[in-house]
Amino acid sequence: MLSLAIDTSTPSGSLAVLEDDRLLGTLGTAGDETYSSRLFRHLRLLLGELQLGLDRFDLFSVAAGPGSFTGVRVGLAAAKGWAEAFSKPAIGVSVLEAVAAQATTPAPLLASVVDARRGQLYGALYERRNGQIVRCGDEMVLTPEELFAWLAERPGGKSMALVSPAPETFQAALARSPLCDASVERVSPFLAAMIGLLAYRRAVGGEAHDAIGLDANYVRRSDAEVKWKD
Repeated sequence: MLSLAIDTSTPSGSLAVLEDDRLLGTLGTAGDETYSSRLFRHLRLLLGELQLGLDRFDLFSVAAGPGSFTGVRVGLAAAKGWAEAFSKPAIGVSVLEAVAAQATTPAPLLASVVDARRGQLYGALYERRNGQIVRCGDEMVLTPEELFAWLAERPGGKSMALVSPAPETFQAALARSPLCDASVERVSPFLAAMIGLLAYRRAVGGEAHDAIGLDANYVRRSDAEVKWKD
């Protein structure tokens, strides 16, 4: 199965091409501009290097959020358009899951943490079960103090590791929290390869769907929605 994965949820965006669970090529850059503005330029470079056309892919996968509203929308629109045009399945993968899935720590609980800007963090708690990670509860957007207080209250007594592509965004708050002794693992901010791998596993398990079923999970309301409700 040949698949194309895209992540435009943050400025550190990326693309990846996989054959089954084997990575054939990836391209990503970090910058101040939203990665969606570089997506199609990089797509031409990567597909040209691999001598592939979009019609060759059997599966399209994409970061479904949380992240930049514009970036997530652009990525989803691209994946939906390609899936529709070539009558192929598409799968959306959580950014927080792709972060947690990179962890190498043996800790049974993984707190996936991503910078949400505006003094907030996106976060979700995952548990290792039978070689997989399973989310425990909802994805959230909270201040660092709120997130760490919530994580510290989780029952069970199992050890927990924090996993993030940018731990420097919350290290000061973590040091003041009940989780100050928790281990922290830095992982890659370039998520497309992991998104593609997780999507492939779901497709093999029969979870792929058509373009209509592909949707975003922004977690936080947009500025327009907040102002309208206020």
